[in-house]
Amino acid sequence: MSNTPPHSVPPCGRPTDYWALAAVISGITGVGAALSLSLPLLSIVLERRGIEPIFVGINTATAGIAAIAILPFVTRLAHRFGTARIIVLSFVTMAVTLMGFYVVHPFAFWFPMRFVFAASVTLIFALTEFWIGCLAPPGRRGFIVGVYTAFLSIGIAIGPLILALVGTEGVQPFLIGSLAILAAAVPVLFVSGREPLLPSGGQKNLFHYVALAPLALFAALVFGAVESGGTAILPLYGTAIGLAANHSVILVSAVALGNILSQVPIGYLADRVNKRIMLIVSAAVGVGGALIIPFVSDHFLVLLGVLFITGGIVTGLYTIGLTQLGARYKGADLASANAAFVMMYAFGMLVGPISLGAGLDLFPPHGFAIAIAAIFAIYVVLGSLRVMKDGVGA
Repeated sequence: MSNTPPHSVPPCGRPTDYWALAAVISGITGVGAALSLSLPLLSIVLERRGIEPIFVGINTATAGIAAIAILPFVTRLAHRFGTARIIVLSFVTMAVTLMGFYVVHPFAFWFPMRFVFAASVTLIFALTEFWIGCLAPPGRRGFIVGVYTAFLSIGIAIGPLILALVGTEGVQPFLIGSLAILAAAVPVLFVSGREPLLPSGGQKNLFHYVALAPLALFAALVFGAVESGGTAILPLYGTAIGLAANHSVILVSAVALGNILSQVPIGYLADRVNKRIMLIVSAAVGVGGALIIPFVSDHFLVLLGVLFITGGIVTGLYTIGLTQLGARYKGADLASANAAFVMMYAFGMLVGPISLGAGLDLFPPHGFAIAIAAIFAIYVVLGSLRVMKDGVGA
C-alpha cells in the first residue's frame, strides 16, 4: 500500500496551489537563514579552535558527499513516507544537529554531524525544488523560480546579520539557528497532503541529464562551488584582510542582499531571453567581480558593493538553470532532472570549500578571490565552446 498522502495531486498537471507555493517559499526562507548563519558560524568556531582553513574547507565539503549519497533515495523516501513528512523530518534533524555542533568539541565528530546536517538540507532542496517546478505555470516559471530564489536569499541575508548582532560565541547563535529551522517547518505542516506526487519507479540515471543539459547542470556545479565555499570561507577571508569577525559575516549578507533584489528580474528575463547566453554572461560577471575584490579589499563599503552586485548576478546561474530544466522537462523527467541539478550542486559543494580554502591558505589572502575567478572562468570557456558547437538553443 502506498504511503503517499491521499490528497496529493499529479505532478505539474493542476492549477497552481498558491497556499502550497507560499508554504514552500516561506520554509525555504528559514532554511536559507539557518544555512547562512551556520556555515560562517561553524567556520569561525573551528578557526577559533585552531583548525586551519583548508581543513575547515574539507569539513564543509563533507556536505557534498552527503548530498551525493542521499540523492538516490529521495524519490523512494518521499513515496514511502510522504514528501511533506520527509521535509519536516529533515527540518527537525537539521535543528538537532546544529545544536550538536555547539555541544560536541572533538573535530573528528564534526564530519558525521556535517554529513547528517547536509543530507537533511539536500532532501529539503530536492523535494521543494520539484514542488516549485510543478507549481510554476509555464509562462511564469522563471518569475516563480526567481521569487523562490529571492526568498531563499532573504533567509541567507538574515543569518549573518543575526551573527553580527549576537556574536559568534556561546550557545545563543546555535539556539537561534535551531529555532529558525523549526519555525521553517511549520508552514510545510499546514500543506501536508497537498504536495504533487513524485513519479514511481525511482529516479533515472542522473548523469543522463548532465549530458542532455550540460550548461544548466554545470551551472549548478559552479554555483554550488562558489556559494558553499564562499559562505564558509568568505568570513575567514574577511578576518585575513583585517576585518573583525562581526564585520566579516556581513560580507555574506552583502552577497545575499544582491541575490534578493536581482532574482525576480533575472527570473522574469529567463522567461523571455535566451537562457544559454544568460548563463554565460552571469558567469562572466563572476570572473570580473572576483578579480576586482583584491583591489577594493581595503575599502569596506566598496567591497560590500562589489559583493552585492556580483553576488546578485551570479546567483542567476541557479535561477536560470532551474528555469531551463522546468521549461524542458515534465513529470518523471522533471523529478530526475531536478535531482541531477542538486547532484551537480553537491559536486560543487565538494570542489568549492576545498578550492577556496586552499586558495586562502596557499596565496593569502587574495588566493580566495582568484580561486573564485578561476571556477567561473572555466564555466565561461566551456559554455562558450558549447554554444559555438551547438548554437544558442533555447
